[in-house]
Amino acid sequence: MFSGFELSRVQVGDVTLRVRTGGSGPPVLLLHGHPQTHVMWHRVAPALAERFSVVAPDLRGYGESTAPPTTADHLPYSKRVMATDQVGLMAHLGFRRFAAVGHDRGGRVAYRMALDHPERVSRLAVLDIVPTAEMWRFAERAGKRFGLVDWHWYFLAQRHDLPERVITAVPDRYYYGGSTAVFDPEALADYRRCVADPDTVHAMCEDYRAGAGIDDELDEADRAAGRRIACPTLALWSARDELPRWFDVLAVWRRWADQVSGHGIDAGHFLAEEAPDAVAGALLDFLSSATDG
Repeated sequence: MFSGFELSRVQVGDVTLRVRTGGSGPPVLLLHGHPQTHVMWHRVAPALAERFSVVAPDLRGYGESTAPPTTADHLPYSKRVMATDQVGLMAHLGFRRFAAVGHDRGGRVAYRMALDHPERVSRLAVLDIVPTAEMWRFAERAGKRFGLVDWHWYFLAQRHDLPERVITAVPDRYYYGGSTAVFDPEALADYRRCVADPDTVHAMCEDYRAGAGIDDELDEADRAAGRRIACPTLALWSARDELPRWFDVLAVWRRWADQVSGHGIDAGHFLAEEAPDAVAGALLDFLSSATDG
């Protein structure tokens, strides 16, 4: 797994990030989702590394990256602060401008980075998400239809420490109590080991608390101000799950970004692990058309 890549720890501001790097060429940042780690990219990163310098970190509070103290407004776990971590990481590695690819929560960090740091993000790819504000506005309209499927958006955002107590009692059952057949055993072992840490569980809840508050507010502020994602944007999504039933995914992203392309992939939510060839192929086509790095 990750043959030819290097694993390191990098101090960025108030966090230390676990980072995997490999390949050469224009830089590409890969950001994982919840409740995983950077290891989720193990089936895609080697293909990208044949043409690109690949950087795959654990987000703050996830995996083996450190979990700094939070605040009442959950700002330390906002996607704005997480995006700042990643800009600092890439600068530390010598990359001022780079492509950003994010799945799930990592996609939310990636598009926030493109909004807050447009001079840094040359291309953006978001996997199986629409913007946070779009999700919450749909939730308000859909009510039960949303809550019965994505109930964890509400549960994880509850006040400390109700969700933490529930999850830490049986973390493996909560996160991986269903089918795990799509995960490589080595990857699954990394995920399970990390979610057994109560500090990691708390940080992941803080991520969702920020999502229900400050992240939503920042999205709506950008929408009201007419701020848009300027760089080329690729949206990929699960053709089997709820996102395309609830949204015209490309139409939504075109409300937020100037240049959008993309398509559904015949897989469940964990696209990079369930359909790695399709994901790698789409990313290579998209990233290889870039004229700057």
